[in-house]
Amino acid sequence: QLQLVESGGGLVQPGGSLRLSCAASGFTLDYTAIGWFRQAPGKEREGVSCISKTGGSTSYADSVKGRFTISRDLAKNTVYLQMNSLKPEDTAVYYCAGSHACTSGGRNPLDFGSWGPGTQVTVSS
Repeated sequence: QLQLVESGGGLVQPGGSLRLSCAASGFTLDYTAIGWFRQAPGKEREGVSCISKTGGSTSYADSVKGRFTISRDLAKNTVYLQMNSLKPEDTAVYYCAGSHACTSGGRNPLDFGSWGPGTQVTVSS
């Protein structure tokens, strides 16, 4: 059974950092591209970042470019999202999901499946 579980969310002050984890089970990451998405209340789910199945290609939404970094550890079968210089507008539930490729930079949620339950990130003073 393919499963993804996010962790690492929490409350952080503006300018702070968090590292989110996306742990995979039932499949190995070297056969799957992983995307990070977020959804704020009343807004559509948006693609944040994506890492290819080879790990050699990454992409970022313009809103997080230069602040967020996606990476993976094959030994732990886990993908990470390092989030620095956090802003209140980064507040959302963050999800990870799998796909065959980061098509169109991994921006379209419809290209992804095996969604995790999400982890809440709140940026507030």
